[in-house]
Amino acid sequence: MNISEVAQRTDLPPKTIRYYEDIGLIRPERRENGYRVFSESDLHKLAFLGRARALGFSIEDCRTLLALYEDETRASGDVKRVAREHLERIEDKIAQLQSMRDTLTHLVRECAGDARPDCPILKDLAKG
Repeated sequence: MNISEVAQRTDLPPKTIRYYEDIGLIRPERRENGYRVFSESDLHKLAFLGRARALGFSIEDCRTLLALYEDETRASGDVKRVAREHLERIEDKIAQLQSMRDTLTHLVRECAGDARPDCPILKDLAKG
């Protein structure tokens, strides 16, 4: 398969596929003319990476997960550890976003939004 076919089958842009190759996540064969030739295994790895990235895993997490996936002697606890750490980062980010929402909700309510120059939103931002 060429890169266009793989891109279509995995819903990944060719640029992303090239990037994954550049950083060593996949290693398609090369023809004498330099064109990439993707195997079904490459296709499966790219689908795996696409799904992992859609779940927000970092490139390094993807590298780890892919290595674990390919290691038939892996311990599922190692996979769970990577996923648990990622879940904790997501939960921290959600808490930060909820705090931001609460603060902005309060500031928007406090601002009259009229022609007067007094604005609690700007005062809060100026507090630093």
